[in-house]
Amino acid sequence: QVDVTAMVRLFSYVDVTDAGFIAAVLSIAFNPLFWNVVARWEHKTRALSQVFGSPRAACYCLGTVILMLNCVRSHCFTEAMKSQPKLEGLDSHWAYYLGLAILALGTLFVISSFLALGFTGTFLGDYFGILMEAKVTSFPFSILDNPMYWGSTAVYLGWSLIHASPAGLLLTAVVAISYTIAVLYEG
Repeated sequence: QVDVTAMVRLFSYVDVTDAGFIAAVLSIAFNPLFWNVVARWEHKTRALSQVFGSPRAACYCLGTVILMLNCVRSHCFTEAMKSQPKLEGLDSHWAYYLGLAILALGTLFVISSFLALGFTGTFLGDYFGILMEAKVTSFPFSILDNPMYWGSTAVYLGWSLIHASPAGLLLTAVVAISYTIAVLYEG
């Protein structure tokens, strides 16, 4: 038997029909779907490399689009949190500082992943034929598979705790599910 009272209580604070919440869910789900579909299409057709004149230029353009989509996703996430009520039990100093710590840890994983992989390694360069010399096994890859995804998830979790937002916690779960699906698809 699973006790679902915590989930029921969480859902009582979240209006899942709110347009901002729906926009956040759609942007969260869209991003990994978009980059995986486009990367696989590029791998099969080399169409972007032809349009942009080189695989590297095409990869940089796709990476820029992905970064812009991530900004839209973060904006939608934040607006959805702001439009929904706070959870009194999370509106405390301990939750705020825990949120800061989780956000900092997530940021560490995201930035160190980017530094280890570089731009083309981070933004699907392998689909463009831009391969790294060897598999990256240094930090944070030495302690965690897919540290960019889980670091990003931690950033959203920390952000949600800082804002005492049940909507943010639910959206963080959507982020984690989206990344789990992306990992399965990419693997």
